[in-house]
Amino acid sequence: MTIDILKAQRETRRWLIIQTLGVARPAGANDTLVLSCVSQTIGTTLHDLRLDLDYLAHRELITITDRESAAWHAKLTRVGIDLLEYTINCEPGIDRPKKYF
Repeated sequence: MTIDILKAQRETRRWLIIQTLGVARPAGANDTLVLSCVSQTIGTTLHDLRLDLDYLAHRELITITDRESAAWHAKLTRVGIDLLEYTINCEPGIDRPKKYF
């Protein structure tokens, strides 16, 4: 059995982004703040972070504003909050831990 390290990092990074934006509710956060939080656990670049932010936006878990500026701003949608709070199932692509409570 082989482990796809890049896939594991990408899916974990997406969960960390959702958690970070959950803490930043209701205002959301810019990508620099999210990067500083996520990179504490998983080394990542701004480019990788923005790819994952874009992925999460296409899944309608977050909204992104200020894409044309130097710093993007993201916040959770209702669906993103439900995913964070374990009230909906998590589809593949995000490494959300199993609910233990």
